[in-house]
Amino acid sequence: MAILVIEDDPKTGDYLKKGLKESGYAVDLARTGTDGLHMALADDYDLVVLDVMLPGVDGWQIMRALRDKRDLPVLFLTARDQLNDRIRGLELGADDYLVKPFSFVELVLRIRTLLRRGVVREAEAYEFADLKLDVLRRKASREGNEIALTNKEFLLLHLLIKRQGEALSRTLIASEVWDMNFDSDTNVVDVAIKRLRAKVDQPYERKLIHTVRSIGYTFGEVP
Repeated sequence: MAILVIEDDPKTGDYLKKGLKESGYAVDLARTGTDGLHMALADDYDLVVLDVMLPGVDGWQIMRALRDKRDLPVLFLTARDQLNDRIRGLELGADDYLVKPFSFVELVLRIRTLLRRGVVREAEAYEFADLKLDVLRRKASREGNEIALTNKEFLLLHLLIKRQGEALSRTLIASEVWDMNFDSDTNVVDVAIKRLRAKVDQPYERKLIHTVRSIGYTFGEVP
């Protein structure tokens, strides 16, 4: 697998190139936005790791150009940590967004995930009945009333609505939302579902989150 890193900071660029090579990838490094854009369009890379603040052509411009001419996974790796920056990057078509300073282990895990699934565009928003979920802005509402969710509650609702109609096991939910192996003695999933139902379902006549006996939970119509 070939990765292009577009990073102007010498120390960070060398660190990324060395670490990714040691992780088994073929890596090219571009130190300017101009060079990076040329290389990304000219060669056949499997993934691009892209900074935003670059000399010549910035990361936003590179992202626009790539989405106009190429369809490959792009991961923004940048010090731009504002929510609006993350939204802008994802709206331009990036597949992931990681803020500096970062964990190299997390970076590699995210890269592996992107390479494993290929280019799959995440929906920016979901609607089911009177529920709306804005993925980019991390907002949820029912009947126009905003629902205040914790980060884990949002991730849980996102998983449920993204896979609406499926019976999701507690093991799968724990793996996807908490990135943990499910322990049958732990009721973290059931507790989280109870809290989510109190916010999403309890105030409304139509219930959207349902228990699937002996399996787990599902979202949508009564199974």
